[in-house]
Amino acid sequence: MNIKIIGSNCSNGMKLYKMITRLSDEINQNIEVEKLDDKKSLDKYGVKNIPGLVINDKLVSQGKVLTTREISKYIA
Repeated sequence: MNIKIIGSNCSNGMKLYKMITRLSDEINQNIEVEKLDDKKSLDKYGVKNIPGLVINDKLVSQGKVLTTREISKYIA
């Protein structure tokens, strides 16, 4: 599974990264997380508010920090 966090250097991006790593440990699934902070990625996925969460090349959330429960709904 490939997950991308766009805008990972902001405080909410760091929180989102922690939530994803915590979820990865809980479900014992191999999750590859990429941190992207360039304008090209913002334009490619259409992210208007950071952080953006992209799972398997599909934008699922932007502008907020999801809980582990909310993230697991998109992973399942």
